[in-house]
Amino acid sequence: MSLLSTSLLGTQFTNPLLNASGVWCRDKVELDALNASQAGSFVTKSCTLEPRTGNPEPRYFSTPMGSINSMGLPNEGYQYYLDYASQHDYSHKPLFLSLAGLSVADNLKMIEAISKANLPAVVELNLSCPNVPGKPQIAYDFDAMQTMLEAVTQQYDKPFGVKMPPYFDFAHFDAAAKILNSFPQVAFLTCINSIGNALVIDTESESVVIKPKNGFGGIGGDYVLPTALANVNAFYQRCPDKRIIGCGGVKTGEQVFQHILAGATLVQVGTELHEEGPGVFARLLTEVTALLERKGYKSIEEARGKLRTL
Repeated sequence: MSLLSTSLLGTQFTNPLLNASGVWCRDKVELDALNASQAGSFVTKSCTLEPRTGNPEPRYFSTPMGSINSMGLPNEGYQYYLDYASQHDYSHKPLFLSLAGLSVADNLKMIEAISKANLPAVVELNLSCPNVPGKPQIAYDFDAMQTMLEAVTQQYDKPFGVKMPPYFDFAHFDAAAKILNSFPQVAFLTCINSIGNALVIDTESESVVIKPKNGFGGIGGDYVLPTALANVNAFYQRCPDKRIIGCGGVKTGEQVFQHILAGATLVQVGTELHEEGPGVFARLLTEVTALLERKGYKSIEEARGKLRTL
């Protein structure tokens, strides 16, 4: 095993890095760029049953501390990504399929098609999209999350993962973990999606910076790193039989290492990938390798979840 290799669901990854769903993964051109990059794996855009154009522009804005967006799930429809997955060379790089149906019925129809295709792609069920007007985040409604997972696990017989929103209270960590732990098929948790419904204001124009939802959107980048690390570690502690994919605030190899210390097996990159492009993965791998070697680690597994407390 090399310094950076890891495994999830019996699949080997040359390194722990991949994109965050929603970034650089909408169409074949972007997905092929990820496939050709130094990322250890990659994930498709969270898809809906039918194609969506998403929210009106401008819907993404870079700030000195990260980004705000309200994309509204622009995607090519699930069949597009299923076709891509059916043509993918899995011996080269693992692939995740991200689903974000707008209803239980939508998710079940997509899951049925994926099940029939019998592909080695791993499903990530997005329970946490904060930017579709009129559609609340499923994972903030614990009854709805329970209902969704009951329906999906009855339809789908393979292990899958869920993409989670950030939680901010120990009681919510406990309540969510109790539900998730009752579904052994939920094999991994991706923590976190962006922090929803933030507001960035431009002083000179005295205006919001994105158009949808009167300027409210999800924030990523530096803003969210401490919250992401907290959620990774909270669920690592509470869900010992599940793996954690860390996501949020990663733009250096040191921050990749922090996610691993907190308990992450894989680490997704979002805002910095949007800003820097797929070349970001080579830089991050160089930086995290140097850090691990300086600290004397022989593998990232030696560091995973080894966060010390005072």
